[in-house]
Amino acid sequence: MNSVRAFWATAKRELLIRCRYPDWFVSMLLWPILMPTFTVFATQALAGPDNSGGEIFAELTGTSDYIGFVFIGIVMWNWLNTVLWMVGGTLRTEQRRGTLESNWATPASRLAIMFGSGFTNMISSLVTVSISLIFCKLAWRMSLTFSPLLALIFLLSTAAIYGLGLIFASLVLLVKELNSAVNFVRGMFMVFCGITYPISVMPGWMQTVAKALPLTYSIDLIREVGLAGAGFRDVSNSFWILLAFAVSLLAGGYLAFALMDRVVARKGTLGQH
Repeated sequence: MNSVRAFWATAKRELLIRCRYPDWFVSMLLWPILMPTFTVFATQALAGPDNSGGEIFAELTGTSDYIGFVFIGIVMWNWLNTVLWMVGGTLRTEQRRGTLESNWATPASRLAIMFGSGFTNMISSLVTVSISLIFCKLAWRMSLTFSPLLALIFLLSTAAIYGLGLIFASLVLLVKELNSAVNFVRGMFMVFCGITYPISVMPGWMQTVAKALPLTYSIDLIREVGLAGAGFRDVSNSFWILLAFAVSLLAGGYLAFALMDRVVARKGTLGQH
């Protein structure tokens, strides 16, 4: 019960801070429209006037719905980006405000405080995704089939991404910095995970790296289930791999965060910048 109260208290605090600067509502409404529009126009240009590029794309991916294909990749990459900034960035923000050490001294759960502070970012990201989905369906007739399996895949993907976020949070406690690490990781995921193209077009060594990243399986599974209508039997191998990623990253992230929390508490460096 105390953890729940701490979570909602910190979430309410961040929402009040956001409402003091309402210009973020404008970006939350505009970016969901601009982001897919830029990508669709670029894709249409690369397809050529006779759409020969689109035909090759369909042969490589198994779907002619390039809008849905790219949309899913961008949404999952943005979700990764949001969680990494939300979890680790929350601690960094508290450090800069000078409130991290005093909050950590309370008996409330560390994780409740951390996730409560990032709850507003998560809600805004979900709103952004929803607006993008509605816009793509209305403007370009994107077809995405929703199912319980698709929802389960998204939940497992979120669990794996949150595990990575906890690892980044532990780095913030240790090295007091986040920007460089997040920029490196999100860039690596964008290159290797097939955000806007199938990984089959990459060299062999890049495909090997891609298969070691959880987001690759998340994107492929959502594309196969949501666009191609695949069932569980069709994607079972990738599903179990994603489940293994989710469990191991969540456990590893929690252990890393707990360890770094003890280290900085013992050294007395929690409030340092």
